[in-house]
Amino acid sequence: MSSVQYDHVTCHYPGAERPSVSDLSLDIADGEFLVLVGPSGCGKSTTLRMLAGLEDVSDGAIRIGGEDVTHVASRDRDIAMVFQNYALYPHMSVRDNMGFALKIAKVAESERNQRIEEAARILDLTDYLDRKPKALSGGQRQRVAMGRAIVRSPQVFLMDEPLSNLDAKLRVQTRTQIASLTRRMGVTTVYVTHDQTEAMTMGDRVAVLKDGRLMQVDTPRELYDRPANEFVAGFIGSPAMNLFRTTVSPQHTVELGTLSWQLSPAAREALTGPEVTVGVRPEDLVISSEGHGLAVVADVVEELGADAYVYGHLDQRTAQHVTPVATSHGEDEDTVPNTGLNTEADASPLVIRVDGRQPPRVETTVWVAPDPERAHLFDTATGLRLPD
Repeated sequence: MSSVQYDHVTCHYPGAERPSVSDLSLDIADGEFLVLVGPSGCGKSTTLRMLAGLEDVSDGAIRIGGEDVTHVASRDRDIAMVFQNYALYPHMSVRDNMGFALKIAKVAESERNQRIEEAARILDLTDYLDRKPKALSGGQRQRVAMGRAIVRSPQVFLMDEPLSNLDAKLRVQTRTQIASLTRRMGVTTVYVTHDQTEAMTMGDRVAVLKDGRLMQVDTPRELYDRPANEFVAGFIGSPAMNLFRTTVSPQHTVELGTLSWQLSPAAREALTGPEVTVGVRPEDLVISSEGHGLAVVADVVEELGADAYVYGHLDQRTAQHVTPVATSHGEDEDTVPNTGLNTEADASPLVIRVDGRQPPRVETTVWVAPDPERAHLFDTATGLRLPD
């Protein structure tokens, strides 16, 4: 068994105003690939480093395979870590890099070579075993770092943003290889990234952190379809979910542009204030007839072939009592185009996915209508999802 358990774990650095990780409880099943994701400074790397034994736990306990390792030295935890910068020895060959930990552990040379060659075969590195790291590409170096972890046959793989130094095309290729490899080997894997596309495509489950606290842990599909709170709704998804603040009427209706719908009894019961936040994914804002729904002025149109994304702001005709909310793009904010407008809405432009073969022109007005069945409702005061 190589399950991992964080039991109310806190890490508070001396002199820091607040804990880097606060009261984290998280169970990771044997053989599961779990991804930790969140904006810069959310505590994801600290969470990983505590499991590796590289950071002290201020409170709580960490267990691997049911054994308390909170105060066990890193070298005795039976884990293998893959770093962002590869951490290869430049003067050693690929074979020596991959087998170095086994040599230190005094593993017999015959067994050492057998493990190295098996890992090299899995990672398609057989032809490179006698090369030095400087003769390899970035993707090959990352595979060597993976091979060094694999030959140790650890209980748990830990990966700290291992793809961040690769170019975009190689990242896509390598993340597919890593996900496939770890599932085939059945080794419990904890993977840290700031890239939510990596998180959504690689993880069996994804844990979203913010300010050292766990916001939600679930499958990628559930995170996308049923975010637990406003932060997760705005963070997960690329482009991000559109968020609008609006006031609930005395008749318990939610109004968005010319549309309105009734809050369910459960939602009314859970609501703690007069406002709700309505979340709508770009693909759920459907082009409608003029005068129906929300009027959006197109500022930028990105044509991507089959699809196109319209980035815009609300037309004043339907902007009454509706306030767009800046979403949490995290470290992927460069994917949101600068519309060139100095408006509050421009801080987080509305995004609509449309047919790429018939996109609207820039500076035209597009009427869109969200499907109430696809809208996400959050209590503005608490940020929590309202029940259906």
